[in-house]
Amino acid sequence: MYKELGISDEVVELVNKSEEKCLEEFKKIEEAEEFNTLKVLKAFKQNRVNESCFNSTTGYGYNDYGREVIEKVFRDVLGAEDALVRSQFISGSHALTVCLFALLRPNDLLLSISGKPYDTLDEVIGIKDNKSSLMSYGVKYDQIDLVNDDFDYDKIEEYLKNNKVKVIEIQRSKGYSTRRSIDLSKVGKVIKLIKSIDSDVIVMVDNCYCEFVSEAEPLSVGADVIVGSLIKNLGGGIAPNGAYIAGRHDLVDLCGERLTLPGEGREVGPTLGINKSILQGIYMAPSVVASALKTAILTAKVLEDLGYEVEPKYNEDRVDIVQNIIFRDPNKLVEFTRGIQMGSAIDSDAIVEAWDMPGYDDKVVMASGSFTQGSSIELSCDGPMREPYIAYMQGALTYPYGKLGLMSAVQRILKNGGE
Repeated sequence: MYKELGISDEVVELVNKSEEKCLEEFKKIEEAEEFNTLKVLKAFKQNRVNESCFNSTTGYGYNDYGREVIEKVFRDVLGAEDALVRSQFISGSHALTVCLFALLRPNDLLLSISGKPYDTLDEVIGIKDNKSSLMSYGVKYDQIDLVNDDFDYDKIEEYLKNNKVKVIEIQRSKGYSTRRSIDLSKVGKVIKLIKSIDSDVIVMVDNCYCEFVSEAEPLSVGADVIVGSLIKNLGGGIAPNGAYIAGRHDLVDLCGERLTLPGEGREVGPTLGINKSILQGIYMAPSVVASALKTAILTAKVLEDLGYEVEPKYNEDRVDIVQNIIFRDPNKLVEFTRGIQMGSAIDSDAIVEAWDMPGYDDKVVMASGSFTQGSSIELSCDGPMREPYIAYMQGALTYPYGKLGLMSAVQRILKNGGE
């Protein structure tokens, strides 16, 4: 069967040998999976999820009972005062945009303390010129870079004492940068510092790729609002689109009015039959995230055994589902990505090429043989065509499918990557 999928005995043996060394790490993942499963089931029971929650609304979407229950479930799972969970969000970047425009006004100051945010926010903020950016409306922006993969606490303290900041943005996952993702202990430490200087500052955390990786979420360490996508972790590979914003009730309400319109806010927004998928998605999410993490751990071990640099290493603590493989060779990056595509269920015969993807400065090579277009919780791999040519791999609805996808990618680089 492996040979029929184009996978050699050599690759099967290599991956299986590496897998044996990962079993202790898998146990840690399973402990978090069990805790988060308990948390989700408790939220379902407390909010009395029932079959009527699957009903659909159209038009304005008034009095959508299922939508209200979904937002209570997400509220409780994430430890929030309130949550906004809508299919009208096109992506995580869209939800971040809605949140920023909801919280900021002309002459307000937005400060990123985790360096430059993800590429898709460049035109939202105005780092890259756009007539609809925050800067075009008079919002000011500044950033403080990380130092040795940690916050620059001294610089942040000095900045806050000399500037009135409205919103501080923290991006936990690394995006297309070479830094490490940011764990919750560091997030909690810096929020404590921020609030000791100015308790009015709103701390917004981009939590994409990070949900259910550990047992806690950023609201538990003092964040005011968090944002994430439903075609990443919390959608469980079932939600076909959407995103969430969760946190303080007043801030979530502002985001609702920015998503729809002032005066109607969260009271409108038809669900169009998506409620069941969203509920099934978060129900399955602890298991799916665990599968993605196991796939990432195995990938790190296999590629490290082949002599490549990886981050994080297979036995390091994880913050998100993303695994970096540093190829330092554009051909190897492309071939590994092609192997992931060939090991996918959808469009497995497609030969991926680097292309000018909207929202990015560099050409991007991307494999996403997914049931939902662009879904990052399904096995996918992408990377910008720039030094040091890093593949960012994430997802896997089940660990066995993730393992097969990895085998396909390894087969590809051994055959065509110059090894």
